Amino acid sequence: MSVSLVIVSHSVRLAEGVAELAGQMAHGKVAIAVAGGTAEGGLGTSVEKILAALRQVDGSDGILVLLDLGSAVMATEMAVEVFAHDSAPEVLISSAPLVEGAVIAAVEASVGNSLQEVADAAASAYTLPKVNTRNR
Repeated sequence: MSVSLVIVSHSVRLAEGVAELAGQMAHGKVAIAVAGGTAEGGLGTSVEKILAALRQVDGSDGILVLLDLGSAVMATEMAVEVFAHDSAPEVLISSAPLVEGAVIAAVEASVGNSLQEVADAAASAYTLPKVNTRNR
């Protein structure tokens, strides 16, 4: 077993695309679930969809949740709170950039790293170097 991932996005298509990319990088060795959009299919997040995704990848090695926008945090926290009452695996919510973080997390999980190691790797996924755009 390995650490599982849940991708939370305001957009179903974005969540599915990130999961597809991360899954290919992990060669299918990591369980990845998506929770994209509202229950009605619009843009937004859904506690119910996030909870269903957590249950889908429920595994003993833990679950890392990656988000697209800060406003998804509250819905995710609510879903994790309900999930924690139902299940035993640890769940961490990552502040990593969604795409880069998900890809690195999937690779790290696929080689058997712990939940904390996967979360740490995702968090350090991508930072832009400072670029001086002024002409001197």
